[in-house]
Order: sequence, then C-alpha cells, then structure tokens
Amino acid sequence: MAEEREPASVIRVRVSPRASRNRILPGENGAFKVRLTAPAVENRANRALIQLLAKKLGIAKGRVEIVSGGRSRQKSVKVYGLSPEEVRQRLLPG
Repeated sequence: MAEEREPASVIRVRVSPRASRNRILPGENGAFKVRLTAPAVENRANRALIQLLAKKLGIAKGRVEIVSGGRSRQKSVKVYGLSPEEVRQRLLPG
C-alpha cells in the first residue's frame, strides 16, 4: 500500500449492492451512501466499490483500501494522497 507519511483520509460508506446503477450519494453524519450494481458475493461489491471510488476521485485503485467492514454494508475506506475536504469535493461536486 501507499506510504504512511503521505496524507490519507478515512471515509465511512454504506453500500447497497445489486442497485440499478452505480451512484455515490450523501449519507448521514458525514458518511456516503454507495449504490453498486455488483452483487455482494465473491468480493465483487468490494472490488466495484474500490473501482468506483478511485474513478470518482481521479486516483489509482491501489490508493483506495477498505480498512474495516469487508463483509458488512458499513465500511471504512482509506484514501491515500487526498485530504478529507478533497475527497468530499470530488465525490459530491456541486
């Protein structure tokens, strides 16, 4: 993974697998609601989550890591190289 000395942000997400389309929405208490088309089997939803977040944030997939909740809908995700403000601005523009 990335060097620990570089800036990193931890975000909380609530994942809803098998949605009609991939979306990131504002959630409660600073968390994000993430709807994924991938099912929650064979780690597909986790891989889809990392791919979607990396794409929206404009960073490599290797800079996004699920740090807790790998088998739960509630997850903590670490994003390397971006401040919390940058993450929020890129995920929820406008």
